[in-house]
Amino acid sequence: MTDRPKVAPYLTVSPAAGAIAWYVSVFAAKQKARMPALDAVRVLHCELEINGGAVMLSDAFPELGVARTPIPGEPVTMSVSLEFAAAAEVDDTFARATALGAKGETPPTNSFWGTRFAVIKDPFGHRWMLNAPL
Repeated sequence: MTDRPKVAPYLTVSPAAGAIAWYVSVFAAKQKARMPALDAVRVLHCELEINGGAVMLSDAFPELGVARTPIPGEPVTMSVSLEFAAAAEVDDTFARATALGAKGETPPTNSFWGTRFAVIKDPFGHRWMLNAPL
């Protein structure tokens, strides 16, 4: 039996070591597992606990031809949604993220569906939706 979440996003991000440090700084992520690649430069696999859930990631391995990092300016086709307990956490996370290089796509706002909501695009090209009940 495992305590791993039933669904967890898996991000391809380069440099993965930089993204891991950024996610720790912005989202208070906790590193649960990390495996270096054989080249001793890239990260083959990392599991982070973020806000009670799991996000997994690795560097791109173009020589395997299976995944690539986002291209700058490219529309993002997938977002990671984080649910917080309090609206202030959305504001604080948005402020921390944008101070550390994220692009604020939607500033914190009270949504018509009843949450405090914001969207950021991290410096590695991934989009994060921040939500908390009002």
